[in-house]
Amino acid sequence: MLIDTRVRKSPYWELSMQQGCWRASIYNRMYHPRGYIPREEGGMMAEYQPLVNDVTLWNVAVERQIQVKGPDAEAFVDYVITRDATKIPVMRARYVILCNEAGGILNDPILLRVAVDEFWFSLSDSDLMLWLQGVNVGKKFDVTIREIDVAPVQVQGPKSVDVIAGLVGEEARELPSYGLMDAQVGGHDVIISQTGFTGEKGYEIYLKDATKYAEDMWNAVLAAGVPYNLRVVAPSHHRRIAAGILSWGQDMDFETYPFQVNLGYQVPRKKEADYIGKERLEQVRSEIEAGKPPYKTQLVGLVVGGKPITDYAPDFWLVSDTPDGEAVGYVTSPWYSPELESNIAMAHVPVAQAELGTEFWVHLPEPYADTPGEPVRAEVVEMPFRPSVNPNQRERLKVKGLDAAI
Repeated sequence: MLIDTRVRKSPYWELSMQQGCWRASIYNRMYHPRGYIPREEGGMMAEYQPLVNDVTLWNVAVERQIQVKGPDAEAFVDYVITRDATKIPVMRARYVILCNEAGGILNDPILLRVAVDEFWFSLSDSDLMLWLQGVNVGKKFDVTIREIDVAPVQVQGPKSVDVIAGLVGEEARELPSYGLMDAQVGGHDVIISQTGFTGEKGYEIYLKDATKYAEDMWNAVLAAGVPYNLRVVAPSHHRRIAAGILSWGQDMDFETYPFQVNLGYQVPRKKEADYIGKERLEQVRSEIEAGKPPYKTQLVGLVVGGKPITDYAPDFWLVSDTPDGEAVGYVTSPWYSPELESNIAMAHVPVAQAELGTEFWVHLPEPYADTPGEPVRAEVVEMPFRPSVNPNQRERLKVKGLDAAI
């Protein structure tokens, strides 16, 4: 990839290069490291091993931080997210979605409430700051909306709690899921959350004044991780797929309703306050309950045949309902799961064919197809594909027997 000044480098860019980063993609108009271990040494499948066995450090500064601060911060945030912002305590985080007036998902960030009058949107891959600022041109809430010099890293894996405790003290072991704490790492101020893009135990460290202090914080984490075999790796999409965690731009976008991608629980029935998209989303839910969903495809989990998919998919592979039939859907996020010893994937398929056990055929490219030119069998299965150490809200609702789809 050409590296020039048109795309931003994060405060951790050169530090990632020092750790062997050999490729990158673009996320939120910033270079995003996407590979450290060379393909000939195992590539992404080798990077997976320290994540599930030890502990890993990820450069995720591409999760740009948009601050909403001021007397009307809570009211403004409540207006732009579907969930009830008034129920988020100070020093807690939540996974949230923001929708447009048509009900399409604009972004699915982690929302941090760091003070009564201050929230941070930790973004997925769409430019939310301009949307938020545009909304407030007409609404005129008493808030400031800006990107701040805060850059996160993720510390993920079963030994991540030991690394974090070694950095900031034993009280970190008591931090609840989606809890926040003020601390110092490398002598500089951070906020730590128990969150991450995996189903493993994991944390994010949000470094303040990151352009000044990135090297100090990064090196402190590396040093604390030495006893636990910490490895710097790229985000593990094979693990997040197994956990049923969505990726904006792959599994959903601004044309996707929350109900299509199993995010119906993000659309509360009892939120009385108005929010952007509320009228349309409530209408869509009524149509679903009447058996007439206003969309054609539903996101499902698939177990997929073929040879192991051991790297990022370069395209959305087509899905048909017979071996020689026309395409009826497409795969969004595929990967090989070592634990399940099979390929797993998220895919959009026809709503009427989304039931568990339904058979499909996936048109894999030549490196992964059993026979070149012939599709492989797939079957709809439950998501998540395997239990998570840190269950997300959808998983917790499922355990409680609540319908998370609507």
